[in-house]
Amino acid sequence: MILDQIVAATAKRVAALKETTTLETLKSQTKPAETPFAFEKALTRKQAAGEIAFICEVKKASPSKGVIAVDFPYAEIARDYQAAGADAISVLTEPEFFQGANAYLTEIKDQVTIPVLRKDFIIDAIQIYEASLIGADAILLICSILDTETIREYIEIANELGLSALVEAHDEAEVKQALAAGARIIGVNNRNLKTFEVDLQNSIRLRQLVPPEILFVSESGIGTAEDITKLRENGTNAVLIGETLMRSGDKKAALDQLRG
Repeated sequence: MILDQIVAATAKRVAALKETTTLETLKSQTKPAETPFAFEKALTRKQAAGEIAFICEVKKASPSKGVIAVDFPYAEIARDYQAAGADAISVLTEPEFFQGANAYLTEIKDQVTIPVLRKDFIIDAIQIYEASLIGADAILLICSILDTETIREYIEIANELGLSALVEAHDEAEVKQALAAGARIIGVNNRNLKTFEVDLQNSIRLRQLVPPEILFVSESGIGTAEDITKLRENGTNAVLIGETLMRSGDKKAALDQLRG
C-alpha cells in the first residue's frame, strides 16, 4: 500500500536527519512559538463567528494525482491564498511522494502573516522539533500510522513548543483514538489513504462523534460551494482544500466560489 511506502520512506528520511543532528541538539535550538497556537486560534475565531475556516494547501504533487502543478511558484501561491482570505496555509514538506520540501514552508512563513501547517508524515519526535525550526505553526499527526499513546506524547511536545496539532482520522475507530489522545483539533480525511477513494460523507458521518468544543476539520475531496454548504450545515469548523485550489489560475475567484 502507498501509505506503507510513504512511512518507509519517511523512516529513511528521519534516519538521515539523525545522522546530521540529534534530538537533544534540535531541542536546544527550538524555542516556543512567538504566537502560541496561532493555527488553533485562527480556526477558533471563525468558529466563534459561526463561519467555516479555510486552510488552503500548497502542494506540487500527490501519489493519487501525480504532478498537480508543473509550474510551482509556491511563495506566490501562498501570498495569493492570503490575499484571497485564507485563514491558514498547509504546506506539503514530504519530498518523495508529494515533491515537497522544508524550504517551501520556511519561505512561505516569511512571506505570509497567517498560520502555516506542516503537512507531513510524522513518525518520530525529532520531526516536531524540526517543524518548529523551519517555521511551522502546526503539525499533522495521522492516526493510521501512530498509536494513541504516541499521539498523546506528540501533542504534549507540540504544546510545549506552542504548536497546534491537527490529528487526522479516517474512520470511527481513529476518531475515538484521536479523542483518547487528547486532540483539540480533529481532521477527518475524506480520502482513504490506503485506497485513495474519496467520500465527502465520511466527514458528515463522523462529525457527530466529535464534541462541539473540539475543532472539526474536513479534509480532501471538497470542490464546490455545495460541498461547503453541506459541511457548514453539519457543524464543520474548517476545511482543508488542496487540489481544487492548486488547479485554479485565480485563487481568489476559486475561493470566493467555494464560499458561495
